[in-house]
Amino acid sequence: MKRAISVLGSTGSIGTQTLDVAARLGIPVTALAAGRNVSLAEEQARRFRPAVAAMADERAARELRLRLSDTGIKVLSGEDGVCEAAANPLAELVVAAIVGTAGLKPVLSAVDAGHDIALANKEALVCAGPIVRKRAAEKGVSIIPVDSEHSAIYRCIARNPGDMPSRITLTASGGAFFGRTRGEMENVTLAEALKHPNWSMGAKVTVDSASLVNKGLELMEAMQLFGLSEDRIDILIHPQSVVHSLIEFSDGAMLAQLGVPDMRTPIAYALTGNGSEDCGVERLRLSDYAGLTFFEPDCGTYPALGLARRAGRLGGSLPTVFNAAAEAAGQMFAEGKIRFTQITDIIGEAMDAVPRSEPDSLDSVLETDAAAREAAFKALGAL
Repeated sequence: MKRAISVLGSTGSIGTQTLDVAARLGIPVTALAAGRNVSLAEEQARRFRPAVAAMADERAARELRLRLSDTGIKVLSGEDGVCEAAANPLAELVVAAIVGTAGLKPVLSAVDAGHDIALANKEALVCAGPIVRKRAAEKGVSIIPVDSEHSAIYRCIARNPGDMPSRITLTASGGAFFGRTRGEMENVTLAEALKHPNWSMGAKVTVDSASLVNKGLELMEAMQLFGLSEDRIDILIHPQSVVHSLIEFSDGAMLAQLGVPDMRTPIAYALTGNGSEDCGVERLRLSDYAGLTFFEPDCGTYPALGLARRAGRLGGSLPTVFNAAAEAAGQMFAEGKIRFTQITDIIGEAMDAVPRSEPDSLDSVLETDAAAREAAFKALGAL
C-alpha cells in the first residue's frame, strides 16, 4: 500500500511537484498546508480531498473555508493550523516544503506526532539540526532528504549499508551567473537571477542558487544528515546538473547518482523509498551531452561558500545567523534595496555582529534568528 502523505507548502514549487507525483503514483493525500494562494489551495483540495487544509495567512484561511464549505474538508488557520496539519494522524509521511524558518515549527510538530519526514525545508536542519535529530531519534522517525543533492547521497548510501563514505561531494549548477566575475554580477537584476539554467524552483531558492547561498545551506544540511564534518564535504560546480552528487569511500572508489535535472525524481524516491515507480521523468541519455564538466568553486567570486564553511565549522548559533541573514538580504535584493553582491556582505556582517551561542531549544533558535535579521537590517543602513 502507498503511504498516505501530508504536504506542507503545497502551493510552492516542491509542493506542486509533490502533488503531481502523488497523483501519478496513486498516493493518498491526507492534509495540505499553504501560505496565501487561495485559488491554488482550493484547486488542490478539491482534487485530492484531504481531511484538512491549512492556510498560514488568516485572511486566506477564511476565504478558503468559504470556498470549501460544500466539501467537508476542515480548514485550519495560522501557524497553529499548519502545525496541526503537520501532525494529522492520518498521515504516515509528511512532505516538509515550507520555505525558510517558517517551516521549523511544522517540522517539529510532524516529528513529535511520529511521522516520517520527507525534508525539502533545509532550514530545519541548518538552524535546529541537533534539536530535530534528537526528537526524531526519540520518536523513531526517519528523515528522508528531498533536495536533489542530498537525495543522491542518501540513495547511494542506502545501496551500500554499513559501508559509510569517507567524503561526499555536493554538485552545484552554478546558478544563473556561472562564468561571470564578481564585478560583472554587481548590477544584475532580480529577473536575471531568476533565470536558472536547469532547475524549476521557487524564487527564493533560485536567487540563493545564483549566489551559492543555497549550496552553503546544503553543505550545513549535509553535515546534519550524514554526520560528516565540514572538511569532509566537497563542492563542485557541474553546469549540466546530471551528476546530482557523489560519495567517496576510503579505498578511493566513488559512487554517483545521475539523472536529468527534474525534482520529481528525488520527490518520488522520498515518497516510495525505491526507484521502481515511473514518476514521469524523462530518461537520461548521456549521448545527448557533449561532455560533463566539473569546476572548483571560486570563493572570491562566491563568498557565501566560505561563510557557510565557517558557520558549519564553528557550529552553535552561526548556521542560524547565516540562514536568517541570507533570508533578509535576499529579500532586500528582491525589493531593490541592495545589489546582488551585497547579499553576502550583509551575511558576513551579521555573522560578525551576533554573538555565538549554543541553542538548546526552538525558542533559542528563533531568538537567534530574530537577532540575525536585526543585524542584517543594521548592516543595510551602513552600506
